[in-house]
Amino acid sequence: MRVSTKGRYAIRVIIDMAENGESEFHPLHNLAERQGLSEKYLEAILGTLVKNHILEGARGKGGGYKIAKPASELTVWEILSVIETSMSPVECVDNDKNGCDRADFCPTLPMWKDFAKIIKDYFSGITIEKLARKAPKIARPICKENLKE
Repeated sequence: MRVSTKGRYAIRVIIDMAENGESEFHPLHNLAERQGLSEKYLEAILGTLVKNHILEGARGKGGGYKIAKPASELTVWEILSVIETSMSPVECVDNDKNGCDRADFCPTLPMWKDFAKIIKDYFSGITIEKLARKAPKIARPICKENLKE
């Protein structure tokens, strides 16, 4: 199991939303600017999260993206399980697969199943709120729209 850049960026952007107004809509260009990501790439990631009800999206003035439920209830597992193709350590324990023809007598299958459960339990125990609280408070780029003259 390896978390892709899409998975890492998705978590990072959702933490950003939690830190900068959990219940507010965040314009795509602001998120992309703060995170140093291309809008096109980020839009594809956020689109997947909207389709899977992790985020809400709104068009037009005042639109953008926001977290669909409280950050205290949103887990890293929920995000990774919709962004990543698979979170299984090996193919034979992937829920989308039919297993393998050796499953009935494989001595390692229980080990892989236990490991897959550890991964799921670990990421299910980490909320976005918890990560946002632990995030180092560093100077981030300021979006031009947020500056008041």
